[in-house]
Amino acid sequence: MKRQRADAPHSALPSREDLLAFIAREREANGGSGKIGKREIARAFGVKGDDRVELKRLIAALEAEGALERRGKRLTRPGVLPAVVLADITGRDPDGELIAVPAEWNADEFGAAPRILVKAPRRPKPGEPLPGVGDRALIRAEPDRDAGPNEPPYAGRIVKLLSTARGRIIGVLRVAENGVARIEPVDKKQAGRELSIAAEDRGEAEDGDLVAVDLIGKTRFGAPRARVRETLGSLTTEKAISMIALKVHGIPDVFRAEALAEAAEATPAALEAHREDWRALPLVTIDPPDAKDHDDAVFAEPDTAADNPNGHIVTVAIADVAYYVRPHSALDKDALERGNSVYFPDRVVPMLPERISNDLCSLRPHEDRPALAVRMRITDKGHKLDHSFHRIMMRSKAKLNYAQAQEALDGRPDETCAPLMESVLAPLHRAYQAADQARELRAPLDLDLPERKILLKPDGTVDRVVVPPRLSTHRLIEEFMILANVSAAEVLEENRQKLIYRAHDEPSREKVTALSEFLATIGVKLAKGQVLRPSHFNVILARVRGQEHENIVNEIILRTQAQAEYTHENYGHFGLNLRRYAHFTSPIRRYADLVVHRALVRALKFGPGAMPDVAAGELAEIAARISGAERRAMAAERETVDRLIAAHLAEQIGARFAARISGVTKAGLFVRLLDTGADGFVPAATLGREYFYYDEAAHALTARGSGESYRLGDHIEVRLVEATPIAGALRFEIAGGGRTAPPQRRRSAAKGGRPSRRG
Repeated sequence: MKRQRADAPHSALPSREDLLAFIAREREANGGSGKIGKREIARAFGVKGDDRVELKRLIAALEAEGALERRGKRLTRPGVLPAVVLADITGRDPDGELIAVPAEWNADEFGAAPRILVKAPRRPKPGEPLPGVGDRALIRAEPDRDAGPNEPPYAGRIVKLLSTARGRIIGVLRVAENGVARIEPVDKKQAGRELSIAAEDRGEAEDGDLVAVDLIGKTRFGAPRARVRETLGSLTTEKAISMIALKVHGIPDVFRAEALAEAAEATPAALEAHREDWRALPLVTIDPPDAKDHDDAVFAEPDTAADNPNGHIVTVAIADVAYYVRPHSALDKDALERGNSVYFPDRVVPMLPERISNDLCSLRPHEDRPALAVRMRITDKGHKLDHSFHRIMMRSKAKLNYAQAQEALDGRPDETCAPLMESVLAPLHRAYQAADQARELRAPLDLDLPERKILLKPDGTVDRVVVPPRLSTHRLIEEFMILANVSAAEVLEENRQKLIYRAHDEPSREKVTALSEFLATIGVKLAKGQVLRPSHFNVILARVRGQEHENIVNEIILRTQAQAEYTHENYGHFGLNLRRYAHFTSPIRRYADLVVHRALVRALKFGPGAMPDVAAGELAEIAARISGAERRAMAAERETVDRLIAAHLAEQIGARFAARISGVTKAGLFVRLLDTGADGFVPAATLGREYFYYDEAAHALTARGSGESYRLGDHIEVRLVEATPIAGALRFEIAGGGRTAPPQRRRSAAKGGRPSRRG
């Protein structure tokens, strides 16, 4: 929709009321999806010259008082829902209409979540499940002007029903020798809370089965009663632990017959008119040693152009998934439903069938493979001069892993790497060294977050937990992929082609204020009122590196950050400190990248597989769906690791472990074991016989009398008291640690803290 100019005098600074009314009108006119920033406001009101400074001050004042909320470079009224919202259906109104609330809502900042009246579908499709209480869905929501004072302020229709499982309880059926049966819930929050089940309510379920149950009644004494609604599988099978996460989160792990048929019928791409022949270029893949598919290959060479002395040409080639997975096909529908591949320690649930992901699109060495490639010219200081995209046929020269490539660069090449040193690996490393200089100047957020990896025994149980070393070859591939992603976003914008961005908003004002207050307690200052950049956080991180506060500062700065998401609007990537960014480099495992590939094919007229005509609203729906799928996958992966480690530790009750406090609430302490990374909980009631106060600013529980304190980031010793493998829950008690809070902090806690436990 074309933007209308505001009804305001030319070059006149808008009033507070005019500005808020304009933002509300623009949001409504654009279906909640238009960008409204300082530039758009200035253009609409004809604000020029020095008046722009006053406009900026007016906007800042409205933000400070909470009348406006900034999301990246967009301005909106606080607490306003986006055009397409991920929501949970929580109940019905007196007329029986469904009521939903946004699944992610900051109640601390905006109060109670706004309710959405869910309108019934106009024409329900035969066999399509109808929405109900407990379901999760994507809803296209808009303000309801006819709503009364106590009625939902929004109304909307369901775009996609994502899950019909939120209202049910999932657990494991346990049958004792005497025939008495019970349900052991898999939800960590319900650990230890068992349900009873009568023989006639078990159906076909057997001992050890994972089941979905409905509560059918409560007894005055004893466990609540349940009835089996669905048997989900047996936990006696292989890969049982990851199966729990798949079922709990509703992650599809079986492809539809139509999708498998399309994959089976696919034939290898040929060298056609729209495809350049790059098979002589010695591209190589560098991946983890256990990678099953390879969707990116790299090559670098010196740039001989006169305008780039000592510069480099970096080529990144990405598997051409768009050639095989066409819009609205069965393969495409399954890929969109999954959103991304999900990685568990014992299996991978791929976004695409193996015929596509592990065969036709995997860049195997010495085999012809179709790809989309970007050739980027960078200076000897790493700055990108220009780029060009190509649809190619390539042939990978070699399949390398990170450690193998690192050994070669360190002067110990094996028989695979030795012939590639001068022609491939050395030029790649020189180009990376240049790109790394530009990265240092760009100063992205530099958090120290080591990743742990679980190694399993042949029987699927935990062998050990390791922290793989962070090699320069990891950073080499990472930096080239970032350059390629930026180039994809730039060329699509240049061609006015719709796309899905990977965006990361700057931290909210409230979180930054809370961080500043905490840093003040350890003598570190974060200046307020400035344009916040990742470099401001990096200075703080560098200051505390190697000191006692290093862990806690890393934790709190991490929690201060917003969550990255997919969006059809560009508001930049704060963490990477980039103005525009789009995922292009992993179309085998991320649907967002496949959308970007299709957009490139369309914009650059690369032949078949192009993005069809698509409205901004449809892209918004896709972005919301795949963002939800990403969060779903992260939760499933995290919970599976928790269950595996809980099972690993279940036979070590009473053992002591070195740990670090990873979270503090008035209910107790969350702890993370140093050796395995296992997460557990220490109830506040077990800390001691004194009053322990929750000091929110200091992220600590502090005893009023002795001043004994447990603070986020502290190293302590804990004793394992209870392990519930099915729920992934571990309960500990303090075996040693704690510190004495300074007197001023103790007095502050006693006056304003929240009591956690009365001894």
